[in-house]
Amino acid sequence: MIFNKLRILITGGAGFIGHHLVRGLLEEERIYSVTVMDNLSTGKMINVHRYEDHPKYHFTEGDIRDYEWCLQMAEGMDVIIHLAALGSVPRSIKDPVSTHEVNLSGSLNVLKAAVARKVPRVIMASSSSVYGDLMNLPQREEKTGNPLSPYAVSKKGMEDYTRVFHKTYGLEYIIFRYFNVFGPGQDAHNPYAAVMPLFCKAFAREERPVIYGDGQTSRDFTYIENLISANKLAIFNSDEKAWNQTYNIACGNSVSLLDAIQILQRESGKNLLPIFQAERQGDIRHSRACIDRAEKLLGYRPLVHFEEGLIKLISS
Repeated sequence: MIFNKLRILITGGAGFIGHHLVRGLLEEERIYSVTVMDNLSTGKMINVHRYEDHPKYHFTEGDIRDYEWCLQMAEGMDVIIHLAALGSVPRSIKDPVSTHEVNLSGSLNVLKAAVARKVPRVIMASSSSVYGDLMNLPQREEKTGNPLSPYAVSKKGMEDYTRVFHKTYGLEYIIFRYFNVFGPGQDAHNPYAAVMPLFCKAFAREERPVIYGDGQTSRDFTYIENLISANKLAIFNSDEKAWNQTYNIACGNSVSLLDAIQILQRESGKNLLPIFQAERQGDIRHSRACIDRAEKLLGYRPLVHFEEGLIKLISS
């Protein structure tokens, strides 16, 4: 693969993770073009309109559930970064059918299109949710538990399909299991918003933040710049040992929700006490990633740890 002429397709590129990744890739001289495919159901044009005049950037509105559209978009690509998905555990519990259709059937279309159009490599976005009820910390890539939600099932199934497509058709892949990503531009106004933007929105409005459970629930929160770094390390990695692997992308440390609230109280100067509500169905209690494999094979290191990232988010 010639690394100074890469054509990249990003499915779901108008979403939170996607538009940051577009920014990061457009900065790379070794990339010839970045094409975004998004149906704008959760992604937003406002996220990517700033790139409209960039000579490397292209956008098309399309849905991964449409196989013919996936075929058309995969033509001539060197790498597909597959981000398009319906996120959120609560949404998947409310609507498991749509979650399956997008996250599993749609992902299968992307894989089929990659093989049909002879795309050499795909980078597939998975989730720490695949660890399910596994209690052992830190969570290591080689062992997962039983899924706790339809969302987790859809991501685990996507991983399995990806590995089968490698064994059956020779499609090279990297699977990234992202852990609780946060950063600027994350939507805090939809009913399935992630916890960090919700906390920040509450403090900005001087409202008490809502915690589901007792606040001791912990997560390996991962700032968005760490994901951009991981994807760049993957795209430009010529070591065959680094490919056809699954990687945790995180910081390797867990932070409780109460600890996050304390940082927000300190940085904002607002002593807003949380409102505690019942735990949500499908939520895991604790997560903390082992990132040794990503460090060894990709050279990945977290660029921004949680507290620094949260302060960046507050000031953005």
